[in-house]
Amino acid sequence: MTAADFPRFRPVGDAALLVEFADRFEEAIHARILDFDAAFAAHPLAGVRECVPAYASVLLTYDPLVLSPQAVIAHARWLVAMPAVAARSPAAHRIRVCYEPAFAPDLPELAERLGLDPETIIDHHLAASYRVVAFGFAPGYAYLHGTPEALRLPRKPAARRNVPAGSVIIAGSQCLVTTLTMPTGWWVIGASPEALLPLDRDPPVLFGLGDSVRFARIDAAMLVAARAP
Repeated sequence: MTAADFPRFRPVGDAALLVEFADRFEEAIHARILDFDAAFAAHPLAGVRECVPAYASVLLTYDPLVLSPQAVIAHARWLVAMPAVAARSPAAHRIRVCYEPAFAPDLPELAERLGLDPETIIDHHLAASYRVVAFGFAPGYAYLHGTPEALRLPRKPAARRNVPAGSVIIAGSQCLVTTLTMPTGWWVIGASPEALLPLDRDPPVLFGLGDSVRFARIDAAMLVAARAP
């Protein structure tokens, strides 16, 4: 598809509308999604329950007893056409990560598959700048785009069970710091002590859409100390 085919407005069931800006992720496309999200925050529509930005689309969920699909589409078209409104200023985050073997079980296999030594992988991961482009799958799961080309591999063929909260994982162009203990097919390359779901915040998430993230290396002793109550 070409740029002329977008945006597209596609009903999802009887209570949601998907506004598609492209069929792939691009920085310029995601900037338009941030503009749309900011425009919706400034000009909400009664009956729309949630605006959910993603890599190349936005999902609007609504109450079908209050709004018709046509009303939601009309509002979405209006938001797309309006000039950009001031969005929140993105924050810059520095996230500590420990890459020592006990916390990076997939680092040796990742190094073998990529033809790199583990320290080179760590150097690449630390040198990159990441951007929060979407939330999903689990509470506080912030998908970070920006994993260097040299480190990009698809997900593993089989998931690892009981991956601890705070694990730093990568797959393709994405990086993520887990917030729950659960299975994952991504490559586990480290662990972070940061609280990504601080209960004393409103909303209770550390990252915001569009924020930038860089990682800083710590050793195991620093990780354990930072995790201590």
